[in-house]
Amino acid sequence: MSTKPKLYYFDGRGKMESIRWLLAAAGVEFEEEFLETRDQYEKLLQGGSLLFEQVPMVEMDGMKMVQTRAILSYIAAKYNLYGKDLKERALIDMYVGGTDDLMGFIMMFPFLSAEDKEKQHALIVQKATGRYFPVYEKVLKDHGQDFLVGNSFSWADVHLLEAILMVEEKKSDVLSGFPQLQAFKARISSIPAIKKFLEPGSQRKPVPDDKYVETVRRVLRMYYDVKAN
Repeated sequence: MSTKPKLYYFDGRGKMESIRWLLAAAGVEFEEEFLETRDQYEKLLQGGSLLFEQVPMVEMDGMKMVQTRAILSYIAAKYNLYGKDLKERALIDMYVGGTDDLMGFIMMFPFLSAEDKEKQHALIVQKATGRYFPVYEKVLKDHGQDFLVGNSFSWADVHLLEAILMVEEKKSDVLSGFPQLQAFKARISSIPAIKKFLEPGSQRKPVPDDKYVETVRRVLRMYYDVKAN
């Protein structure tokens, strides 16, 4: 029996992508089962695997874990990516929480109507450059260290790099006014485990396309358009 974590989700980014990123950063190999049909999803429901009737679900260390934040916290703690004490953990939680907020604007983008996508694109860039990136730019400038917390590589760094790359897919020069974040991106991207995950052929998922959206809608029976913020 495999001891690798097993991830249950769609063959696309969504909420599972940050889990893939964190496992990859920790150097942990994992397997995936992609949900393609409603029957697969209902089988998980009927088997009691989805505590709140939601995915992502990760089978790991004898547990079937749901709730994205709980899964990420467990992985970060297990693989020493969660700071050395409670104060550092609180900072990591704050930074991850902010990055999550920014990612939320991007994650919903593929499910918007054509009319709303243009508005959301502008909102993503506005939020990134006006609210979120200035925070991380200041943190890095003020403490003059390579990483966001405690001068050690942590979950916060992984999460921020993921968010930066997501926003750059919307606006390639979005970091033009953020020299600290440009340097941060280069540093974190060069960490061997991260560099490997960024290479072609890894388990990192591409920008969500129409096929991904249609699969999610079919499996979850989403018969409506998501509304833009």
